[in-house]
Amino acid sequence: MTLSKIIGWLTFLVGIIIIGSTIYLTYNIFTGDAATPQIFSFEPIEQESTQEEGTGIEAIIQNMLTDQLANLIPFDSATKFANLTAWTIGAWVLIQGGSKVSELGIKLLSVPDNKEPS
Repeated sequence: MTLSKIIGWLTFLVGIIIIGSTIYLTYNIFTGDAATPQIFSFEPIEQESTQEEGTGIEAIIQNMLTDQLANLIPFDSATKFANLTAWTIGAWVLIQGGSKVSELGIKLLSVPDNKEPS
């Protein structure tokens, strides 16, 4: 076995390990066994009331709409969605990189023994 074959097998295995570990981590994140990496963190914005709190019909409707929207879309859902999107993009980059590393290993393995890669 020549040096290029040994390096070819090593790079092929490193690429497969990168791809496999990324898929394993992604599976654990999406099944809830592992926490999503916290890249984004959003904090609620407190609105200052410019109008006097009153019992007017507009104030009542505004409060009802605010309460209903808070119940419809939980605040932390935006943070979770942003973090899952960031992880998905990162996992895609890792899988693409792992496939390129494996491809280099396969190219090194396909070189005949009497010929060095150019």
